[in-house]
Amino acid sequence: MPETPETCPPAEDYSFSRRGRSPAAILATGGWLAALMVLWLVLDAALWLVILLALPVLPAIADLVRNPVSGLKVFPNRVEWFTGKLAGHAELDEIDRVRFDTRWDFSVRATLILRSGKRIRLPQEATPPHAEADAVFQARGLRTERHHFTAF
Repeated sequence: MPETPETCPPAEDYSFSRRGRSPAAILATGGWLAALMVLWLVLDAALWLVILLALPVLPAIADLVRNPVSGLKVFPNRVEWFTGKLAGHAELDEIDRVRFDTRWDFSVRATLILRSGKRIRLPQEATPPHAEADAVFQARGLRTERHHFTAF
């Protein structure tokens, strides 16, 4: 007998978290700093240019030092997310659908679209891999959409 929503066992609680100090973050930050050192010491770039190019790496260094935790929790009736000092939640019965947008840098952004029309963008660092998140939301009876490479 096929399972219907009434006969399906309830989906278990889901929890995802990640730390700011990841191997990818360490590698990217180290690579950027190494490139700046090569610019300055080997190619004799002007110091003001090296300092200007070092500015974008400062938030990454701060994340490596602080090592913040971020994540997403999905319960049978509620979704919660947290990152740094930011936290939020939404009741599952308020959510119309979950939209996954693939960006031009190949990252995937998740947006909760509520029945009221309001959109809640989940923080990217708190969102699990999109295939995993898609399965979790569908297990709770939420409709999901995939959109690839949209300009807006």
